[in-house]
Amino acid sequence: MTEASDTVAAARRIPLPRPGVGQTRARMAEMLRVDHAGEFAAVHIYRAQRAVLEGRKGKAAIAADLTEMEGHEAVHLARFEALLTENRVRPTAMIPLWKLAATALGAGTALISEKAAHACTEAVESVIEQHYADQIEEVRDRDPELAAELTKFREEELAHHDHAIAHGSREAPGYRLLSSVIKVGCKAAIKISERI
Repeated sequence: MTEASDTVAAARRIPLPRPGVGQTRARMAEMLRVDHAGEFAAVHIYRAQRAVLEGRKGKAAIAADLTEMEGHEAVHLARFEALLTENRVRPTAMIPLWKLAATALGAGTALISEKAAHACTEAVESVIEQHYADQIEEVRDRDPELAAELTKFREEELAHHDHAIAHGSREAPGYRLLSSVIKVGCKAAIKISERI
């Protein structure tokens, strides 16, 4: 064999990605992994915010709201944990880092102010609801049951987003910068969690 034919033969042995069952399964694994990570982080953001604000004078209303929203996220998280198990998909390896980041984000924004905590919610939920909308469109025909669940979760995320705006998220100190940084972080975490 010549050197050129050796190169051609080697190139033929490299498998190329092809659409099909394996690709669909791989994509589903990415989706479940990132959705689980997102809900895991949301639970820890709300938990940290509540830990800072709960028991403080005049903060009973926001503490109650945070408890309720954390409860919604815990239901979402439990469902994604079940879906990971059912589909034999491992969670992202980044879970320990996401726990630290979410706890720091939650506590940090609550320490800044109540409105900064709401700005955090608005920013996170704006990214998550769009992420869910994209996934719903992607799986609508292939898995209508999952699309319906994602639609319900998206509606709850939108309710959190709208609640945050109604409670002054946009009046937070440094709102534009805070919101932009949180959104960029969320989008990066989505991409990383899909892959790792």
